[in-house]
Amino acid sequence: MSFDLDSDAGARRALYRNRALATGLLVLMALLFVALKFVPQPGFWVLLLRAAAEAAVVGALADWFAVTALFRHPLGLPIPHTAIVPRNKDRIGDGLGRFVERNFLDPDLVVARLRALDPASRLAAWLARPGNAEAVADRLVASLPGLIRSVEDRELRNFFVQAQGEKLRSVEVAPLLGRVLDVLLAGGHHQTAIERMVAAALDYVERNEGRLEALVGERSGWWIPRTVDRRMAKAVTQGVRDLLAELLDPASHARIRLEMAVEELATDLRSDPAMRAKVEAAKRQLLEQPEIQAWLGRLWDEMRGAILADLGAPDGRMRAAAAAALRSFGPSLEADPVMRTRLNVAVEALAVRMVVPWRRGIGRFISDVVRSWDARTVTERLELAVGSDLQYVRISGTLVAALVGTGLFLVNAALERGSL
Repeated sequence: MSFDLDSDAGARRALYRNRALATGLLVLMALLFVALKFVPQPGFWVLLLRAAAEAAVVGALADWFAVTALFRHPLGLPIPHTAIVPRNKDRIGDGLGRFVERNFLDPDLVVARLRALDPASRLAAWLARPGNAEAVADRLVASLPGLIRSVEDRELRNFFVQAQGEKLRSVEVAPLLGRVLDVLLAGGHHQTAIERMVAAALDYVERNEGRLEALVGERSGWWIPRTVDRRMAKAVTQGVRDLLAELLDPASHARIRLEMAVEELATDLRSDPAMRAKVEAAKRQLLEQPEIQAWLGRLWDEMRGAILADLGAPDGRMRAAAAAALRSFGPSLEADPVMRTRLNVAVEALAVRMVVPWRRGIGRFISDVVRSWDARTVTERLELAVGSDLQYVRISGTLVAALVGTGLFLVNAALERGSL
């Protein structure tokens, strides 16, 4: 067990000081009583003072016995019903656990306390104070690099790759592609896309005309003259050019048929189960490719490096964004009673969800901790906690007993004088 050493030292000094004061008062009353006992022919005031000292000694001894019996056997004698704390250590632990469970962790009590505190308003007021939002942002940003580095990079990287892969697998791509095509068609943006693709294909054909002739020559028979191969290659190339040129004309039949095919594709992607199944199969096959897994890994590496670099910069974007968000959140929350109510309700619900399943366990935990302590430790802890105040009981008991002794002596003296 570990305790606050400074607090323990202060409590121990107070206990020793008050114990010495109470014991010193007892000794003083005893010496006074003995001294007055030997006064020859004592007068009224000597008898009065001796009666007060005698009663004070009796009261001080009784209170000393009562206080000492709580923690140990007085004078080491095994007197029955003494050393109450060490003998009942386990019962004290059980009672303390039940007390905390019933009086501190009761859900209604927790909710009532939170409602009285109004944590949303307190949070809004605290964030509105200058420098608090920046302090929270600094603490948050300063803790993130260590948190990121504390996790094994390979494990975190694999987790990111798997998580992104699962997310991509769970997203149905076909309807999304269909909606994208619908947006492009509705805005006429598909025209530009088609023209750029056709222009790129036409440029490719122009730049690879010689390659096309070579391929025709490789696949034709040995008996076919090369001039025929070249004519065939040029004819094919020209046919492709003509088709692509026709597609560049928005009014041509080929272009209209292509646009109709794109519209039909958009419809099929949104509503045709067979088309959607084909797209999903292609997506799954694509995600299983090692190149895609490697790309996701590189994406994590780049993101991780960028995040750590930004978090380490004094003027990083994440730090500035967090501070700005917190600065705006405070006044916004303070001006929105509905949001404050919702936040308070959420905090209360969270507290109840945490308290209800754990309150009995917390009570048992306290009980088990006290049970695990040895009797001497429990006695020392409790005596340090309340022993100093109990010494005042001894002091006040001594003084009260002296007053009672004085009163009884005066009453007795009055009765004796009346009988005379």
